[in-house]
Amino acid sequence: MMELLSLSTVTPKSWQSYVALALILAAVLLWPIFAEPATSDIGSFSFVLLFLLVAIGADGFPPKPAAGVLFVGAHGAVLILLAMLLGNEGAARPPFYLLMAAAWLLAWRCIALLSGLQPAARWAQILLRLVIPAIFGLWLLIFWEAITRGAGIPFILLPPPSAVGARIANSLPILAADVQQTIFKAALAGYAMGCAAGFVTAILADRFLFLRRGLMPIGNMVSALPIIGVAPIMVMWFGFGWESKAAVVVIMTFFPMLVNTVAGLAASGHMERDLMRTYASSYWQTLFKLRLPAAAPFIFNALKINSTLALIGAIVAEFFGTPVVGMGFRISTEVGRMNIDMVWAEIAVAALAGSVFYGVVALFERAATFWHPSVRGG
Repeated sequence: MMELLSLSTVTPKSWQSYVALALILAAVLLWPIFAEPATSDIGSFSFVLLFLLVAIGADGFPPKPAAGVLFVGAHGAVLILLAMLLGNEGAARPPFYLLMAAAWLLAWRCIALLSGLQPAARWAQILLRLVIPAIFGLWLLIFWEAITRGAGIPFILLPPPSAVGARIANSLPILAADVQQTIFKAALAGYAMGCAAGFVTAILADRFLFLRRGLMPIGNMVSALPIIGVAPIMVMWFGFGWESKAAVVVIMTFFPMLVNTVAGLAASGHMERDLMRTYASSYWQTLFKLRLPAAAPFIFNALKINSTLALIGAIVAEFFGTPVVGMGFRISTEVGRMNIDMVWAEIAVAALAGSVFYGVVALFERAATFWHPSVRGG
């Protein structure tokens, strides 16, 4: 292995590569001392070193090829390291973690190079905006996998991502039924009703001063109500079906929409409103042509906030009574059965659904408020 290091022509160009090279040297020096089972295969260990050294040597290339080689080298080394853990859970020693840290630094350098690229094609810009956070999220999973398997953490405490992924693949019908019950019935129905009711009430509060002065303090108070106190009451009122969960979501989404819309309707400037008065515009003409467009960023901000609140409210409400289906029901049941991998599978599906929901609302926001300076600047 020392010969492999001496024969390689490594010319790092960044501090990440220099530190990664130092970590590789330390791992090579410590490897004979610890002789850890996780890296006892000399052939696999040599391939890990080869991937890392090639990535470090490519750091001096132009940005595009350097980023590509860094990506392949860092992730190729990590795949071999994680494969070496299979059957050797809890056997990782310092050389293993040093090599993992070196691969992480090289992936960091890859992201830094990708962040500096400015492609001319629109599709390339979109792809770059997706790839960079994807690599970052991937490394969170890699560290999770390496720590849980390398340190031998019991699966009942924290299962590795690979076990959660296998559980998702083996439980697709159950997860699909839970998603339909919780998201497509309870969360979306409550989201639509709560946001619509909050928007209409905000228009009325803007039109009538006494309503605005009376509703806003109440809205602040209701927003502070604990969901675990409201959910059982809604179950008693509306039964164990999805309707009670939708009612909880309505309560959670109503007042964020109300408060943000009222604030947005007051965002238009005095000069613009005075100009509308000089044109003898009525209240409703001013509302639809000036004030609502000015309030659009506030309204979409409420929609994005409510997209996550709706999912949280629907899942938590299912802890207090539901048919034998639903994400909240599944989480509470599987925790009692000690099937923690199924609990994490539900959490992963909920996180993915919430991210997609938020992203869809954000796309609609960009399409509807393309004229706004914040969108034009992005």
